[in-house]
Amino acid sequence: MSAKEKGKGFFHEFKEFIARGNVLDLSVGVIIGGAFSTITSSLTSDVIMPIVSIFLGGVDFSAMSIPLPNLFGVVSDTPNTLNYGNFLNAVINFLIMALVVFCIVKAFNRLRRKKEEAPAAPPAPPEPSAEEKLLAEIRDLLKERAE
Repeated sequence: MSAKEKGKGFFHEFKEFIARGNVLDLSVGVIIGGAFSTITSSLTSDVIMPIVSIFLGGVDFSAMSIPLPNLFGVVSDTPNTLNYGNFLNAVINFLIMALVVFCIVKAFNRLRRKKEEAPAAPPAPPEPSAEEKLLAEIRDLLKERAE
């Protein structure tokens, strides 16, 4: 097989891969997830953390840090710090995101279960047997004579 044929096969396979619906769904999910991440980050830093800091005496988590020593004696304008407050914000952000995703999945599963458990249309009544049809004809004939 020549290099040109191998290249065509690769691009053909790639085209088939992209044309599948689940790849497009995954792409949309990643884009929406990124936007959702921005929203939860804002919720954490702009809404939840200020409320939490009220109970902690007005402490801003993002400002929490531990200054680290300079071991080699080089003086710098920016101090070397361990910013654990940003890490706490990220953990809280993750927990909020996990809670929201959990609620969405739980609601989706509940809807799917309801749909599966929905009663099917009642089955049509069985057709009368040949004997019942014959008896109905006889009944109708007797009614006609009586009239």
